[in-house]
Amino acid sequence: MTTDDVASSLIELTAAVAKEGQAEAVSIPIVTGDKKVAQAELVIGVGNDVLSAPVEWDDEEPDFSSAAKELKDHRLYPHTQLRMVEPDPDVDDDGAIDWDFDQPTQA
Repeated sequence: MTTDDVASSLIELTAAVAKEGQAEAVSIPIVTGDKKVAQAELVIGVGNDVLSAPVEWDDEEPDFSSAAKELKDHRLYPHTQLRMVEPDPDVDDDGAIDWDFDQPTQA
């Protein structure tokens, strides 16, 4: 068993690695049947299925947030892509665009 955050990150990463036609070894923190924290070594990606299912947990949830972050920092983890924003046709804005990246602006 592991935390929801680790499980969902692992599922996303597994799909992303498989999409690239690759397989990789990863390590995640788990809680064993006798409620001890341990590490699980997994191969994810092409040819390796990962299953995530909810389990009732009555004890304090362990803090595995750093492990979830590590999975999310993987080079293949899907991140939100930048998208183009269309100009509002109802706004008359003929002014020049200020490309000064040193000064933050609001979108």
